[in-house]
Amino acid sequence: MGSFDVLLDDERVQLDAFVEEYRSAVEATLDGLTEEQARRRLVSSATTLLGLLKHVTWMQRVWFEECVGGTSRRELGLVHNPDESFRLADEDTVASVTAAHQEACARALEVVAELPLDKVVTGHRTGPRTLRWVYLQVLRELAHHCGHADILREQLLAAGPSPKPDPMA
Repeated sequence: MGSFDVLLDDERVQLDAFVEEYRSAVEATLDGLTEEQARRRLVSSATTLLGLLKHVTWMQRVWFEECVGGTSRRELGLVHNPDESFRLADEDTVASVTAAHQEACARALEVVAELPLDKVVTGHRTGPRTLRWVYLQVLRELAHHCGHADILREQLLAAGPSPKPDPMA
């Protein structure tokens, strides 16, 4: 269900639809790419398409599992800060990072399922806030990184696959 399917629904249904739309959009930027393309650095930072998906997975776990659910980053096995969350391990693949993202999204839905938007959540280290605020923050982050991902994908598709090394060189 997309955001244009819920024009007159309540706020929670609308927020869920927008968040889900952006979750899917970030994942879709990896469709049809090779592992090398998904890992290719096109900017001076460590940002890659696969790294962006890994970061938005981390970000959603922080806001839903830590902030709303009350489980610490250490207990969740999460890196401490956003910069670290972009870093890819050798074993990270499009399939594994996508699966981790989908698991984080499913877990997020479980954590918030019975909570009203006005619920004050206290699990984040910077203090309490409402669940509504968490939704808006996650939506802001997803939209922000979707823009990055769209541009990186456009650059990758324009450049094509990496040339194969010349075995005679």
